[in-house]
Amino acid sequence: MTTPLEITDREATALADLTVTAPPSLRTSVLVEVGLADRYGRVDSPLGPLVVAWNGLGVVSVDIAGDDGAFEANHLASTGRHAIPSEVPQRLANAIARRLEGDRRVRIPLDLRGHSPFEQDVWKKALEIPRGEVRPYGWIAAEIGRPKAVRAVGTALGHNPVSIVVPCHRVLRTDGGLGGYALGLELKTRLLGLERETPALVGTDITRTVCRHGCSDEQRFSERHRVVFSSLREARAAGYRACRRCRPTDA
Repeated sequence: MTTPLEITDREATALADLTVTAPPSLRTSVLVEVGLADRYGRVDSPLGPLVVAWNGLGVVSVDIAGDDGAFEANHLASTGRHAIPSEVPQRLANAIARRLEGDRRVRIPLDLRGHSPFEQDVWKKALEIPRGEVRPYGWIAAEIGRPKAVRAVGTALGHNPVSIVVPCHRVLRTDGGLGGYALGLELKTRLLGLERETPALVGTDITRTVCRHGCSDEQRFSERHRVVFSSLREARAAGYRACRRCRPTDA
C-alpha cells in the first residue's frame, strides 16, 4: 500500500506517457493572460485607424495608429512590457466602437497599473461625462475632493493612456478654451464635433420622457415615436420630463 505522497511504477509509467510538448504560443498566451505581456492590434473608427493594447486584465492603451515599431518601443518604455502584434478580438473592437458612439453601458476593463491613484480618480470621473457634454477641469477637481488641484487634473488628463475610452476630450478650461489633450488638439476638436453631430437627447411621445443618447431606456423607443431634442430646456418646453435613469441635464 502506498502513502498519499508515493506512486507506483505503473502510475509513473502512465504519467510519463502523458507528457506532451507545449505549443510555442503557450508561453506568450500565459504571460498576456496574467498581465506580464500585452497584445496590440488595429481597429477602424470614425477617427481613422486606432491601435489598441490589451492583456488579460484589461485595455492598456488606445492611440491613433502609426508605425508599429515605434509603438512597440514606446509601449515597452512606458509599461516595461513587450507588446505582441495580434488581431483585436471582435468583442473588444465592438465595445470600443460602442463607446465612441456614446454608449456608457458597455463595459471595457482597463489595466491602469503604474498610474497614481489620483490619476485614476481623475480618469474615472471623466468617464461620467455624457457624450455631447463638456465639463471644466475644476469640476473634476471638486468632484474627486481635490478642489485646489485644477492644474494637477489637467496634467493627469494629459497622461491618460486610454483617451478614446476615457473621454477626457470632454474636459475644457474654465473659460471654454480647449486646454490640452493627450492625442493633440486637432483630434480633440474632431471628437467634440463628431459627438455634437449626434442628438444629445432623445425622447418618446408615448411617455413624454427624454433620455440622454445611449441610455438603456432609449433602446425601447420605437422609431415612429422617437423625438430628438438639442437640450433639456427644449424638451421641457415641449412637455417632456427627464428620464430618472440617466438624468439628463443642460450642462
